[in-house]
Amino acid sequence: MIRRDEVYKIGKFNKPHGIHGELQFTFTDDIFDRVEAEYIVCLMDGIFVPFFIEEYRFRSDTTALMKLEGVDTAERARMFTNVEVWFPVKHADKADDEDLTWSYFVGFRMEEIHHGHLGEVTDVDTSTLNTLFVVDHDGEELLVPAQEAFVTDIDRKHKVITVNLPEGLLNTDNTEEA
Repeated sequence: MIRRDEVYKIGKFNKPHGIHGELQFTFTDDIFDRVEAEYIVCLMDGIFVPFFIEEYRFRSDTTALMKLEGVDTAERARMFTNVEVWFPVKHADKADDEDLTWSYFVGFRMEEIHHGHLGEVTDVDTSTLNTLFVVDHDGEELLVPAQEAFVTDIDRKHKVITVNLPEGLLNTDNTEEA
């Protein structure tokens, strides 16, 4: 059984394309193209299920057409409409740091060198020009800039990101002093 902490979300299947089971895939991370992995994982009825990739081809920077093994008809492909697509962390862990996208860090614990534990990264907001980590800080949403200049250490084994944020960026009334 695949657990939530063994995968991270990379996109969503939209709708079938054609009659041979191809799926339109909108992705936020093209890690499936940058590392050796034969499968992706789909969230089907609340369960993470692996599906082997038969082939794929890019349509743009954020969309691809993907063919999964065993999905050979438009009817079968319709079962994947609006299904979230996830990627195995163990394969992404083999990637170099520069090959990872910010989405990989969802589920990591965030520490700030002056303020200590900030919380868990629950999402990545890419809706603005500046990408932001969404951090659950004791039940409150904390937005932290996802900029390499602020990241001092990444411990992939223990899933911890250490950041050094400019003074005044955090509301110190809501963070614990170290």
